[in-house]
Amino acid sequence: MDYFSSCFPTLISSFVLLLLVSYKGCVLAATFTFVNRCEHTVWPGILANAGSPRLDSTGFELPQDSSRSFTAPTGWSGRFWARTGCNFDESGAGLCSTGDCGSGQVECNGFGAAPPATLAEFTLGSGGQDFYDVSLVDGYNLAMVVEGSGGSGMCASTGCISDLNIQCPQELRVGEGDACKSACEAFGSPEYCCSGAFNTPATCKPSVYSEMFKAACPKSYSYAYDDATSTFTCSGADYTVTFCPSSPSQKSSSYSTPTTEGTTTSQGSGTGSGLEYTGSGSGIDSGAGSGTGSGGETMLADGSWLAGLAMGDSYKTASPSALQSAIMAFTTLVLIFALLHS
Repeated sequence: MDYFSSCFPTLISSFVLLLLVSYKGCVLAATFTFVNRCEHTVWPGILANAGSPRLDSTGFELPQDSSRSFTAPTGWSGRFWARTGCNFDESGAGLCSTGDCGSGQVECNGFGAAPPATLAEFTLGSGGQDFYDVSLVDGYNLAMVVEGSGGSGMCASTGCISDLNIQCPQELRVGEGDACKSACEAFGSPEYCCSGAFNTPATCKPSVYSEMFKAACPKSYSYAYDDATSTFTCSGADYTVTFCPSSPSQKSSSYSTPTTEGTTTSQGSGTGSGLEYTGSGSGIDSGAGSGTGSGGETMLADGSWLAGLAMGDSYKTASPSALQSAIMAFTTLVLIFALLHS
């Protein structure tokens, strides 16, 4: 038996180990990258749902044209938003004019956004799929787009690229146009809040206010039972949350969605669902599935709460790029041994 033959079992073992390491790296986590395209600093907040671990931060400063990434394990669920008009001292204590989480600090420490605030909501790896949406159920404070990259399935981009602060009716307006309340927040009546006798899809219907939100942001969640076009699914993806993508214009119905890795943000343009915008390279796409209730939990179309599902045994599939890299590495190793011992 020559040297190459005697080493071949070791090569096979190394290849299997490489595949396992590559696969493990793909199934355990998703990367969230936050990008600020606003003309001012924002302070994103992060709130994990009950039973989900805290990420590396619960709130941080994100200057204009900067980005920051976090990793979340499969099974994680929670929400993201941007605080604006914040004033924090050197110790990190302070307040924000919109989206304030009430912690009195840069870190939100388990507190959620005070409405009105635009929310991005995620449940990772439930039944092998990620569920996500951009919700205006708690009102609006700035434009936001969510994009998935490297995943399989529909993986549609979603969000609200319109400036609803400009379009906001006077009775919903906050301050000098800093944010726009939901009708529930402004009036508190059951028909707007989908509560009491109006707490089912059959009894809670869109209001003139939620229809205004929906017309401006067709893929965002506009009221508690806005299920059919508001929640999206993907498997094995990383996600980019962009604050303040540039303004839309009416164009064609095709679009191109860029891939974002780590903290790198792609520049470009795209169109989707009759909307075109440039700057973040995002695209708005159609989709159907489940939605979120006014409490921010993800809800299936039949009204059952996704947050109540067992998510610990769900895994993402390994991405083709990881497997291809492992195969290429093994092939190179075999060729080197063959050349050295031929």
